[in-house]
Amino acid sequence: MATLSQLQGLILYLTKGLGSATLSAIESKLSLTELFDSPLDELIEIGINPAIAEQIINPDLNRIEQLQLFCAQHNIQIIHTEHTAYPSLLKQTGHAPLILFCKGNITLLNEPQIAIVGSRNATPPGLECASEFAYQLTRSGITVTSGMAMGIDGAAHKGALAGNGNTIAVLGTGVDVLYPKRHNYLYQQLAEQGLVVSEFLPGTVANQHHFPRRNRIISGLSLGTLIVEAEIKSGSLVTAKYALEQNREVFAIPGSIRNPLAAGCHHLIKQGAKLVESVTDILEEVSFLPNNGLYNIERAENAPIEDSEENCPILKSLGFEAASVDVITHRTQWPVEKVLARLLDLELEDKVARTAEGYIKLARG
Repeated sequence: MATLSQLQGLILYLTKGLGSATLSAIESKLSLTELFDSPLDELIEIGINPAIAEQIINPDLNRIEQLQLFCAQHNIQIIHTEHTAYPSLLKQTGHAPLILFCKGNITLLNEPQIAIVGSRNATPPGLECASEFAYQLTRSGITVTSGMAMGIDGAAHKGALAGNGNTIAVLGTGVDVLYPKRHNYLYQQLAEQGLVVSEFLPGTVANQHHFPRRNRIISGLSLGTLIVEAEIKSGSLVTAKYALEQNREVFAIPGSIRNPLAAGCHHLIKQGAKLVESVTDILEEVSFLPNNGLYNIERAENAPIEDSEENCPILKSLGFEAASVDVITHRTQWPVEKVLARLLDLELEDKVARTAEGYIKLARG
């Protein structure tokens, strides 16, 4: 089957009046590549608006060439739906964007991701929480995705970068437009060490109607979305709504009942979001999802199976006094992501238990 080329993707992307609903209706009758092999009268005959059909058959190639040249000059990569780097999780969602404009490391698009979002006017404890969770998630092999807004978003990106972890910023502007201005240094870090993504044309300035569209991409890229602080009516809850519609996990950190920024999290928890107190609470949910890589720990061909106590470094490192993940990591000399993954296995097998102070080994009868 023929696949869509970048040129064809850009033609469809730039066709005025051609939204995702219209595209879905067209695809029920013929593939997108077949559009370009069909004469104008046939396109109109299957129900395509004549003005849209005309743009597909006779596109503005000069405009497309200028766009491609601008992107090349500004190190902006154009990722269309058939590009090998197009994120598979996002592609599974409804209304996935035809084109993503990217600056940075596009391989991150298909890495396992957790979105961290929240209030622009976050409290100091909320900012610390977002930063710490992002740092710990990246240590566990997870890419942190957010929207580069003030408050929780910015703290999440900074926490990920602090540990040299991977992080993606999805913008509600063009990928080359800095917003907010005070995130100039963070934007440069993200473009150089992580990835900046937008579905909007380069040069597109901030518009309040763009941010809900941005939010569906944040949740669509991710295995789950963590809400740190949010009011009841906020963009963060819009992101959570998209995550639920996309059949993704939603996590929320509780707070004081006197803090209005905790109200959104408490609302989500009442609706079934997972109450989160540590990164392990998140990893317990997403580690078993397919293709996230957390459980793909390679074993040498003839290495001993680690199920028995004498063969399992984690069980051998534990006694009946609680040990933290950092302590277990030091004792086993394993990567922290491998320690967390194995601890989850052992907990499910009732060989270890998690306490407030860390993990203990359970006595076996």
